[in-house]
Amino acid sequence: MSKVLYCFLTVVLMVGCSQRASYRQNQGFVFGTIYNITYESATDWQSEIEAELQKVDNEFSMFNEQSTVARLNRGESVDTSAMFREVYLLAQKVNQDTDGAFDISVAPLVNAWGFGFKHQQMPTPEQVDSLLKIRDQMDFSAIAKGYGCDVVARLLEQKGVSNYMVEIGGEVVLKGENPRQTLWHVGVTKPVEDSLSTEGELQAVLTMTDRAMATSGNYRNFYYKDGQRYAHTIDPRTGYPVQHNILSATVLADDCATADAYATSFMVLGMDGAKAVLARHPELEAYLIYTDAQNCLQVWYSPTLGEKIAE
Repeated sequence: MSKVLYCFLTVVLMVGCSQRASYRQNQGFVFGTIYNITYESATDWQSEIEAELQKVDNEFSMFNEQSTVARLNRGESVDTSAMFREVYLLAQKVNQDTDGAFDISVAPLVNAWGFGFKHQQMPTPEQVDSLLKIRDQMDFSAIAKGYGCDVVARLLEQKGVSNYMVEIGGEVVLKGENPRQTLWHVGVTKPVEDSLSTEGELQAVLTMTDRAMATSGNYRNFYYKDGQRYAHTIDPRTGYPVQHNILSATVLADDCATADAYATSFMVLGMDGAKAVLARHPELEAYLIYTDAQNCLQVWYSPTLGEKIAE
């Protein structure tokens, strides 16, 4: 190679590197939690991002009195949007695939046990039986955050952004590279009883990209009454809080709404049920944390996930 050609190539490479856009970080408050979005772009898209998140809130928020779900829960006649129908159909699909473990009509039971958007006294067995028969309210909280991540990811893709991390309340969508030009690193929180969310010790760190991840757990939203611990995950099939030994379910999927829904389902199904679903769905991966007979923390994860766990 001639000296002139070598110098030309060097200049081209240097110019190419200098033109790479910087990474931006947008933060804010949505769906009752914090969002953090990191992406490589010459343009700040935060206003557009928040506009998209507001659309999701307008459809699925239980606290927005004018949201589509709130109006439907009041019995109003509503022309549903393509966004609402997309999430509703996904919820029904996961419901059927998990034999009812994921159910957006569980809201009355969640509220009756003292969780959710309304707080009532602990229900009697008769009240539980009655609520099991009459499902007149929908609650998308177990899928809306994941879907919100997907909506932001779609927006960034439309804007030509190929490297990003979208995180809303612990649900994540990853694409491309991080600012260090390596794969993204995402932590799985160690499940310790922490109702105030003050602890942040990590159980594991996953190294990955082009993937979505969601976690569901019973170690933060719970209460004790008469010596009995009641977790916020309600089994839609029985009407009672789950009592099995799984503490945290982290699911990886191609989109975050799907990961979110299955993470919640696995908390209802328990270890054996979750493994049965995973056996039918090779496109899903899971990192499950549970307690053994000695009440010690144990971990099970999909074999394909092993290469993603950082040492």
